[in-house]
Amino acid sequence: MIAVTFALPAESSEFLRRLRDRTGAERNGVRFVRGKMDDRMVEVLHTGVGEKVCRQRVANFLRGQQFDLLISAGFAGALNDQLQVGDLLLAKNFSTVELTEVGSSFSRLPIHEADLLTVRALIDSSDERNEIARTSGAAAVDMETEFIARACAEHGIPLLSLRVITDTPREPFPAPPNVLFDIEQQRSRFLTLATFFLAHPNRVPRLVQFARRIARVRKILASALVAILREL
Repeated sequence: MIAVTFALPAESSEFLRRLRDRTGAERNGVRFVRGKMDDRMVEVLHTGVGEKVCRQRVANFLRGQQFDLLISAGFAGALNDQLQVGDLLLAKNFSTVELTEVGSSFSRLPIHEADLLTVRALIDSSDERNEIARTSGAAAVDMETEFIARACAEHGIPLLSLRVITDTPREPFPAPPNVLFDIEQQRSRFLTLATFFLAHPNRVPRLVQFARRIARVRKILASALVAILREL
């Protein structure tokens, strides 16, 4: 059985649409989605954003269950302009599975192999991205993979960390991260969003563009995941 994790349903919706026989399930108090890719059973967990919720959900999800492979999937922000929106990134510092072990057709996908850094908060400014890149050597950041990797190591589960780039120094978020997403509440707050964009109407076109590119990268990630699962 294969496990695939995403932080949020906004990242997983296109992939879930491609699974057959989807059903909701629960284990150790954690809800997840079970379905099939061809004849292979897949379980999809939404870990939530950030360390606290991610560690708790992943620990409960893995308890008493053994997987042949866990794929930590989702969105990531680039720390430099060598990565573009829509690029796929294999986190070589977290992955314990090589692309060549997955299958020949997946290994031919246009994919970058580089280090991924798990951070405590969404990164927005170019200066902050540049400083993190300089001090860490990473090419991109997310907020969950480090904790997923630790849990997989504890359970002896092979890990493949695959992310798609949603934002870069040249194509940043359309609003401050704390406006776009409330980590404590684990959701976007409509009133906060509306208040910000009413006060900054010049940012609305950037929000529309951001929504369109999220839809595009979600399909890119889903297609890559389907390619992986069909090779296994």
